[in-house]
Amino acid sequence: MLTLDPATAYDRAVDLATRQRRSILGITGAPAAGKSTYAEQLTAKLIADGHKAALVPMDGYHLAQSALEELGLAAVKGAPHTFDGYGFVALLRRLKETPNEQIWAPRFDRGLEDSIAASIGVAPEVTLIVTEGNYLLFDEMPWATIRTLVDQCWYVEVPEQLRHERLEARHRRYGRSPEEAHERTYGSDERNARLIAATSRSADAIIQLD
Repeated sequence: MLTLDPATAYDRAVDLATRQRRSILGITGAPAAGKSTYAEQLTAKLIADGHKAALVPMDGYHLAQSALEELGLAAVKGAPHTFDGYGFVALLRRLKETPNEQIWAPRFDRGLEDSIAASIGVAPEVTLIVTEGNYLLFDEMPWATIRTLVDQCWYVEVPEQLRHERLEARHRRYGRSPEEAHERTYGSDERNARLIAATSRSADAIIQLD
């Protein structure tokens, strides 16, 4: 498996952004691996350097908290079946196949624990879409379709202890008690992490972050 350092990864992203057609770069990894932060930083650097890039995360397709509670799925929020996977795939297809349109995507607000529709605008001049999320390489439908829509998909790795520490801290930051944060980190989140880790072999490259 190819391992990329940040500088080489950036050069690859520039290559995708300067092709004659719109490209999509996927960033995936387990919860709290740092994929969201990395994707944000990568997109910001591309834009600062004059490239037309946009970040469209998968998390905008979380089912609404009210829907999760109604379905009895709130305790496993973050599992594959707690997302509108078909909606996310449809968005990626539209971004790839109709680049001449102004497209609006939803954004997930962690403070609200819900998505806000039509929050991210993607203009026709954008040549690189960076998307990040847990299940970009998952081999069950509808997620398996994503691999046919992204030009490259990179898997982000960090040491497991650091990832667990980050995840517990995140849960506490958004209102969970230390006990609830620990239970969530080593319970449903860990089950999801193992599911995601099994998809890493399908990545085009690994990015190891500290």
